[in-house]
Amino acid sequence: METHPKTALVTGASRGLGRSTALRLAARGVDLIVTYHSDAVAANYVVAVAKEYGSSAVALPLDTGDVGCFDEFVAEVRRTLEQTRDCDSFDFLVNNAGIGFHAAFADTTENDFDQLMNVHFKGVYFLTQKLLPVLANGGRIVNVSTGLTRFTMEGHSAYASMKGAIEVLTRYLAAELAPRGIRVNTVAPGPVATDFSGGVVRDDEQVNGFLAAQTALGRVGLPDDIGGVICALLSEDTGWINGQRIEASGGIFL
Repeated sequence: METHPKTALVTGASRGLGRSTALRLAARGVDLIVTYHSDAVAANYVVAVAKEYGSSAVALPLDTGDVGCFDEFVAEVRRTLEQTRDCDSFDFLVNNAGIGFHAAFADTTENDFDQLMNVHFKGVYFLTQKLLPVLANGGRIVNVSTGLTRFTMEGHSAYASMKGAIEVLTRYLAAELAPRGIRVNTVAPGPVATDFSGGVVRDDEQVNGFLAAQTALGRVGLPDDIGGVICALLSEDTGWINGQRIEASGGIFL
């Protein structure tokens, strides 16, 4: 019996970890719906490369911090699935989109806090909720957290707190969605050389060197280090992993 390829929806896929995840999935024959906040050119590049791999791919704009736009976004996802794949569901949801923030606890404003909350927790909570009717039974959800929920570094109290909430949410989703056969896990990256937070881990030699020296494998992460872990959790080989926090950090601060 002919079956459709799997389809993944990856948020924040125009750059960094999201782009790596999307392209690794495409290389494995997974079709894509990728979202971007403002850089349509970068998102369309991801689509073009995915198509070179032979995958169907579409880029849709999405502000993951604006819950009010989610109904229309979900409607667009439904239209996209119908038009491009002649189906009404997708298989994998990767909640990756995020923003960086660094400030001491004493200097973090309510506006800073609310912006982080909207993108990193409230947005993930309600986007996932609204996508549930479109997510196939037996599907997978991966939520992206951070190593900063295990170890502490000055200036990340608000950001890490939001990600800690995501890790708790992951466990609840794993329990509540189990009757549908949906597995839900968290990937918690350590420091990764991307443009996140202004590219400080990638571009600041002092920061990069310090973090590499604290890591058992002797370097900071690269996007493909994390994209590979996310893809592994979406594969059939990891179907018995559920409700877990998987840290991908090269062994930092052991």
